[in-house]
Amino acid sequence: MATTIRRAVLTLPAASPGPENPLPRLGTRGDVHRLDRAAMAALPPAMARRTRYAPPRSLLPVRRRDDYTRTRVPTDLDAIVIENDRLRATVLPGLGGRVHSLVHKPTGRPLLYSNPVLQPAGFALNGAWFSGGIEWNIGATGHGTLSVAPLHAARVPAPDGGEMLRLWEWERLRDLPFQVDLWLPDGSDFLYAGVRVRNPHHRAAPVYWWSNTAVPETPRTRVLAPADAAWHFGYDRASLRRVPVPHWDGADRTYPADGSRHADYFYDLPDGERRWIAALDEHGQGLVQTSTDALTGRKLFLWGADENGRRWQEWLTEPGTGGYAEIQAGLAPTQLEHVPLEAGGEFAWLEAYGPLTADPAAVHGADWAAARAEAAARLEAALPRAAVDAAYAAWRPYADHQPKETLATGSGWGALEVERGRLELPGTPFPVPAEDDEQRPWRALLRTGALGEEGPEPGPSLVSPAWRELLEHAEPGPHASYHLGVAQWHAGDRAQAVRSWERALRQGMGWPARRALAAADVERGHPERAAERYARAVAEAREAGASRVARTALALEAIPALLAAGRTEDAAAVLTAVHPTARARGRFRLLEARILEARGDAAGARAIRDAGVVVEDLGEGETFP
Repeated sequence: MATTIRRAVLTLPAASPGPENPLPRLGTRGDVHRLDRAAMAALPPAMARRTRYAPPRSLLPVRRRDDYTRTRVPTDLDAIVIENDRLRATVLPGLGGRVHSLVHKPTGRPLLYSNPVLQPAGFALNGAWFSGGIEWNIGATGHGTLSVAPLHAARVPAPDGGEMLRLWEWERLRDLPFQVDLWLPDGSDFLYAGVRVRNPHHRAAPVYWWSNTAVPETPRTRVLAPADAAWHFGYDRASLRRVPVPHWDGADRTYPADGSRHADYFYDLPDGERRWIAALDEHGQGLVQTSTDALTGRKLFLWGADENGRRWQEWLTEPGTGGYAEIQAGLAPTQLEHVPLEAGGEFAWLEAYGPLTADPAAVHGADWAAARAEAAARLEAALPRAAVDAAYAAWRPYADHQPKETLATGSGWGALEVERGRLELPGTPFPVPAEDDEQRPWRALLRTGALGEEGPEPGPSLVSPAWRELLEHAEPGPHASYHLGVAQWHAGDRAQAVRSWERALRQGMGWPARRALAAADVERGHPERAAERYARAVAEAREAGASRVARTALALEAIPALLAAGRTEDAAAVLTAVHPTARARGRFRLLEARILEARGDAAGARAIRDAGVVVEDLGEGETFP
């Protein structure tokens, strides 16, 4: 059977990821993976350097995705199916290019954990994320900001004369273009993924990449990799320490179902060893992932068998659907590291995903060296290391081939950056979308020196040094002053940011500039001034007819600030004005409980909490009073 690529529709019970939050996040980005000084000092020097290198200052210019619920309805999702006579892969271009399923046709075996529902949860850097399949994470430590965003997709000639599916986008957190080329050679049991990240700028750029594969977890699923040690990251103490594999702390940690708590194990692969990781069940069957040597890291993430771990898995899907673990592959040995990419350079590699069958007695035997040797030998027989290197060499010239037929469209940010930088990016054209309302003002700034934005509610901000310089020399106006303030805040120039927002107020911008000043007051420790500014911003937003999404997001910021300043009745008034649908959400219910406590109504506050409050967008590592 010749390889085919076709459009399809996948229908799932889904909760919408919701609109983007129009309020730029000005607070410091929380990071559950941040190490303290003592933990950093214990790392090898090269690892410590990469861990310290260029952590992101903030989420900007990316907007948050936090306006979603847990109400799921049958939803048709655009899908692209890649198929040969051995495998069938279903890809979701509108949801980060996620490979939703990979089925081995001769046996009918699903090789991935395919979530039967689409339920956003607060695990991505910018909020909404969903579990299952194979996801492509680029940007910074964590699940990427494109988890629920559309990617460009097209047919492209494949090295074997057939076709491959190209996925590509402009990653905005680091300002870098990337592509993933997926294809199934005729008769192959392996899905190939050629990946390339380019740095078209005149300065080095930090790069983060981890391919994350969800695999079914049975009580006897074992994860194997060619390592005798791993770097263990414990979320409770945010520590990173080298531990033996497989046995550590009284248990065999290569069995995810036996893990008592959620944890990361970054395998310490010896130099020269083939890069691979596999998850095999009690029958010695499962999925293996391998790659060329550029993708150095391998990791097991397990949710843990305690109540918290089970709760998180049920939160992301439906009870009774079975658990899963994640096997991952990355550019660096651990996910706490970012790798510098020189100006004008690129990182490129090839990954392969396919079925693996090994002797279960050896795989699950007490001899770890024999277990991994068995898996390695079966992998070599199924897909020799030399064949992966040869496939990579064959793919490299095709990475620049222009797409033949567009299958899906991503954002317009790449087109804007290509125009600004006058970039040539063979293989990844970034077309100007038919509807480019978000980019149009910035294109006007680029071409005329005047930010072409009007109205009471600013669009997304851009914060890179190049755009900040253009804003500094832009024709004066409230929107230019506002966006310049956001760029200055992102760069750490807080005093100048405040001056720019104050200028935007004088120039006629109302609640967005006042809200920015209020958020700055919170960060700088001025609670009374923050509360006053938030109160005025809420009133101005109501009078200006701001969007419901904006008013809801503003209320979520204003109420805690008003309570912190002792303005309980003002906080209650803001809550009362929130639309009833939004007010029923968990965060507002807890804020209502805090207002009741501030009024002295402890019984009323306790009743809300005792009734069980579900905070739909609770983030990883987040606490909410």
